[in-house]
Amino acid sequence: MVKVITGNNFQSEVLEHKGTVLLDFWASWCGPCRAMSPVVEKLSEEHPEVLFGKVNVDEETELAAKFGIFSIPTFIVVKDGKVQAQTAGARPKEALEALL
Repeated sequence: MVKVITGNNFQSEVLEHKGTVLLDFWASWCGPCRAMSPVVEKLSEEHPEVLFGKVNVDEETELAAKFGIFSIPTFIVVKDGKVQAQTAGARPKEALEALL
């Protein structure tokens, strides 16, 4: 399951999460973002130990700015509250999985 991450739940869902979080920064008008959505869903099913979160950059501009998001989709891996990896653009499932 992929959670919607907002400014309101970012602290509790991401920063205070014990373990790995993959954040998908996206927008509804972004074709590559829409193409990656089923990939992220599939990974969330295959890796229940990882929290998967989607951040809509149009609705959550402060979070996008905090992470310096300039292109989407951008995927950021956070472990125990610290950024571990980041990649931008559509990626094969295996490439995203390797970040976990």
